[in-house]
Amino acid sequence: MNQAPQTDLRAQMMEQIQMVDFALVELTLYLDTHPNDTQAIQQFNQLAVQSRDLKAAYEQHFGPLRQFGGSFSGYPWNWKDSPWPWQV
Repeated sequence: MNQAPQTDLRAQMMEQIQMVDFALVELTLYLDTHPNDTQAIQQFNQLAVQSRDLKAAYEQHFGPLRQFGGSFSGYPWNWKDSPWPWQV
């Protein structure tokens, strides 16, 4: 079976997650100094939902991504089965 399409999909999904999470970090820093910017708060909330949905989709395809209660494991324990996010 050709694994290249799966590898490409994994990389594309991880890149989307990284882009959205980067924007969330930047908006967090901005909102620390501009707490009354309603447009920025709205954008932050929209990106937070997008980040959650992207991570859930990634985990459906490739297994756990988040630690500390953010992701569940199948049986048997499957954290060791996938490459780590930085290995993609």
